[in-house]
Amino acid sequence: MHHTLEVSNLKFSYPDGHAALHGVTLSIAPGEKVALVGPNGAGKSTLFLHFNGILMGEGEVRVCGLPIQKETLGKVRASVGLVFQHPDDQLFSPTVLEDVAFGPLHMGLPETEVRQRVEKALAAVDMSDYLNRISHHLSVGEKKRIAIATVLSMNPEILVLDEPTAGLDPRARRGLINLLKTLPQTIFASTHDLRFVRDLFPRTVIMDQGLIVADGATDKILNDVALLEAHGLEKP
Repeated sequence: MHHTLEVSNLKFSYPDGHAALHGVTLSIAPGEKVALVGPNGAGKSTLFLHFNGILMGEGEVRVCGLPIQKETLGKVRASVGLVFQHPDDQLFSPTVLEDVAFGPLHMGLPETEVRQRVEKALAAVDMSDYLNRISHHLSVGEKKRIAIATVLSMNPEILVLDEPTAGLDPRARRGLINLLKTLPQTIFASTHDLRFVRDLFPRTVIMDQGLIVADGATDKILNDVALLEAHGLEKP
């Protein structure tokens, strides 16, 4: 059995010389739900952008057994659903239908299958009634669900979520947690919301200054007050 996500000794520096990752090694098994926490500037978003080849550093990243390189990018991007922190970075079509259909259409699927995938993805996020709504008129919580639907329509094996609960009111946040609990995909999410981590993720990884400083059972990590405080986190 191969791991869904494997990162070996990944290093990355931005063009201005800022080193963001200093040798990150991590593996996530199929179906695991893993939280990534740490202070701002720890390298969490930089790491995420390596999972679909937006950034490519030194070291190795494998997705579903495939090393990320130019030849595999199409397959990798179909396997990884990356949901950005701000849904407006993801939603750019006039209607919800067009946003959710965008990926499957670009995969060259026939129209009937695209339509089925759109309906299935919207049903999965409980947004079936929104098919013909205008994306930019929706609330933040509604936009987050639609952003998740845009990647679910690609049938990814892995969902990678950057700050999924940011900007949500309590009801939308609870709804999102309940939604993520029902999804069968492997989920890897970065978040500052440690209550969300406690409610959803059996495993937690702490990153700080471009390195993984802890990786283990969520209960154990969230009860280690000294560890949390050392990395700018507060016990939920």
